[in-house]
Amino acid sequence: ILVASCAALVIQSLAANLGVVTGKHLAEHCRAEYSKVPNFLLWVVAEIAVIACDIPEVIGTAFALNMLFHIPVWIGVLLTGLSTLMLLAIQQYGVRKLESLIAFLVFTIAICLFVELHYSKPDPKEVLHGLFVPQLKGNGATGLAISLLGAMVMPHNLFLHSALVLSRKIPRSATGIKEACGFYLIESGLALTVAFLINVSVISVSGAVCNASDLSPEDRAKCEDLDLNKTSFLLRNVVGKWSSKLFAIALLASGQSSTITGTYAGQYVMQGFLDLRLEPWLRNFLTRCLAIIPSLIVALIGGSAGAGKLIIIASMILSFELPFALVPLLKFTSCKMKMGSHANS
Repeated sequence: ILVASCAALVIQSLAANLGVVTGKHLAEHCRAEYSKVPNFLLWVVAEIAVIACDIPEVIGTAFALNMLFHIPVWIGVLLTGLSTLMLLAIQQYGVRKLESLIAFLVFTIAICLFVELHYSKPDPKEVLHGLFVPQLKGNGATGLAISLLGAMVMPHNLFLHSALVLSRKIPRSATGIKEACGFYLIESGLALTVAFLINVSVISVSGAVCNASDLSPEDRAKCEDLDLNKTSFLLRNVVGKWSSKLFAIALLASGQSSTITGTYAGQYVMQGFLDLRLEPWLRNFLTRCLAIIPSLIVALIGGSAGAGKLIIIASMILSFELPFALVPLLKFTSCKMKMGSHANS
């Protein structure tokens, strides 16, 4: 988590700088610089990344509904389509309102998980040791580490980050551009710090609960193959029933914030690569359907355990697709910065 957070800060800052300096976002640069075939292939990979991000959101929301209202996971997957209607209702008020909603949802997640952290009382020394001395222990640890990278440094967010900076008015002078780049670096740093603390809280709470001395044999068996749904029941058994509800609220808020960022990223990806603009409701509907179908099939066949594994697989896909966004970003950033320095001199 620590390494991925540091990497995300550097990469997101580069994406923001590209948008600020050139006035175009990453997908637009890809369309301008690459020939049709590479451009089309990059678009396909970016669309897969948006769908791979939407799958954990769909399943996470379904898990949250199961924890709060005891709705079966597969029905919860279908009900996540309702979040599309909520998003469409807010989209008409503009980007700033959506940014405020995301900030509120992230604040909700942070409050819920920090309360969980307080009551689960993880050992601070163990948390610090885990931060600075990474280890791969236990079944599937390598896969989890790979999935964490994709979950934190999501490739489609590079396209989104380079585009969102264009929604703000930036003075087109050397000083104005430099100040804007510094501002976005600070903004990314603050956002990623909050995300970092939230992720550390999730891992620390899970570790503290599974390390409890009064854990029953049944709960200890759940810790051997832990997923989001099992974590909720463990919290209820070890910390208290209220902790399970808090965790579910945080999970629900997390799912909805991911919906917004994923949908907006998809719009910029399609517009940038293909110069094609779809109605927001149609774009959101298509993306959500492509995420709901595999989630629904896995939930029906494999239940909550299968759905939990699908989250890890989708996050691993994001990790493997990261170079397809990172390489063009590094190329364009390097070229444009050199051009900018020559122009200034």
